Amino acid sequence: MQEYKEFISSIADRVLSGEQLSKEEGLKILNTPDELVMDLVEEASKIREYFFKNEMEFCSLINAKNGACSEDCSFCAQSSKYPTPINAYGLVSKEQMLEGAEKAVSINANRYCIVVSGKRATKEEVEKIAEAVREIKEKYPVKVCCSIGTVDKEDLQLLKEAGVNRINHNLETSERFFPNIVSTHTWRDRYNTIKAIQEVGLSTCTGGIFGMGETDQDIVDLADTYRQLGVHSIPLNFLIPIPGTPLEKANNLTPTRCLKIVALFRIFNPKAEIRLCGGREQNLRDYHDVAMEVANCLMAGGYLTRAGREPGKDEEMARRLGRKLITQGEDFTLWKEEGVVT
Repeated sequence: MQEYKEFISSIADRVLSGEQLSKEEGLKILNTPDELVMDLVEEASKIREYFFKNEMEFCSLINAKNGACSEDCSFCAQSSKYPTPINAYGLVSKEQMLEGAEKAVSINANRYCIVVSGKRATKEEVEKIAEAVREIKEKYPVKVCCSIGTVDKEDLQLLKEAGVNRINHNLETSERFFPNIVSTHTWRDRYNTIKAIQEVGLSTCTGGIFGMGETDQDIVDLADTYRQLGVHSIPLNFLIPIPGTPLEKANNLTPTRCLKIVALFRIFNPKAEIRLCGGREQNLRDYHDVAMEVANCLMAGGYLTRAGREPGKDEEMARRLGRKLITQGEDFTLWKEEGVVT
């Protein structure tokens, strides 16, 4: 226990001096005794506060195309391979995308993400999304992101010119574990898409899902991959088992394990926006506010196929934690100071 206390107490100073903790130390973070998890949170929160001060951001999404997906991601309700209780539909209208942006602004979301199901958006869908984005940028003070699968540089450039400044494309888990949850495409396909996003000059949002049966090493490998890639935003999702999917009976998360995962990603990626997303309410439970001492962003207003908690409760939490919400399409002070476009 004393060894862990000494290790944890040195983390913030080491990271803030520019040191990168090793992957072996990452494993040690995940194996922190539960009795010391609040000490770990305190160290990780020092890193968050140093880089992001008291600033916090909400993002919101529209499920712009739902279900009928050809991929077999074991955690996902939208796969056509599984008998899940969802309502499949094609790409929504431009008017609906604009309504989604208006809703995002109304709940003080600084980012609005247009998400489509499937391996990749078609050229026609990308063009329709780009048309909607142009109008959104004219009418609403919000940053626009897209999550549209393994699109190519031509599509990415079109979206960038329309006003999109960030693309979401999650690696989900480590390269080693990925074949256990997806067989219809590879981890490397996703990795190459992230590299293409960066080469086009768009900001990157890429994260993972935890509780799928991955090992501690898989979690550390994912955190280290994002450290190497230098991504701007890391959405952390905690599995909500969905009936009909291969992972419907998975249930191996505890609030303290979730806290250790959040702390690990902050410590390995000190300048990244650590974003709490799907499953945060169900898995963190009474420790939700504690996790936000480490994270600085969250998804508000619901997820792809699951409702979230009322946005008013998230705003109340932000006030309770003494956080300043970034709104009106503004940037975090960190990005302003470093001249990074996000």
